Amino acid sequence: MKLFDDSLGNILPSHGKVSYHPDFLSVEERQSYFKALSQEVEWKNDELIVFGKLHVMDRLVAWYGDGEYLYQYSGTQKKALPWNHELHMLKDQVEKYTGHTFNSCLLNYYPSGNNGMGWHSDDEKTLVENAPIASVSIGAERKFSFKHKTTRSTLSLMLSSGSLLLMAGETQ
Repeated sequence: MKLFDDSLGNILPSHGKVSYHPDFLSVEERQSYFKALSQEVEWKNDELIVFGKLHVMDRLVAWYGDGEYLYQYSGTQKKALPWNHELHMLKDQVEKYTGHTFNSCLLNYYPSGNNGMGWHSDDEKTLVENAPIASVSIGAERKFSFKHKTTRSTLSLMLSSGSLLLMAGETQ
């Protein structure tokens, strides 16, 4: 399936490709994944180092992958855990739908609507340049925003529970 054909469209006006699929997961799948992942994932509070000071965030994170990959951002490093059953099933579902293969997954759990991420790019040196990033949202609806690095123009959308956001090309 081509994800950026005329029927689905690219929601970005320039420099990158983003497609949004609001009903990627059924209601039953959303509920099942949310219950299993909230209980079985090895969640830890995210830690960021800003100006040399350690900040423990309310947001919970977990890093899973095909191997013991290291992932570093904001001065912290994570080692990938092996996929659990539900994450492997979700990974397979995303790969079949998108036609892309993914080797790891950073999970974010926001305990309230007050938690979120600041402006950032997934541009760490260990990542493949312009590789696609798939983001599946499960739980409460959340605002997701893009900001062009040159023009500073922004675009926001609300990610519904069970949605898939696929970012590719120059998006990061």
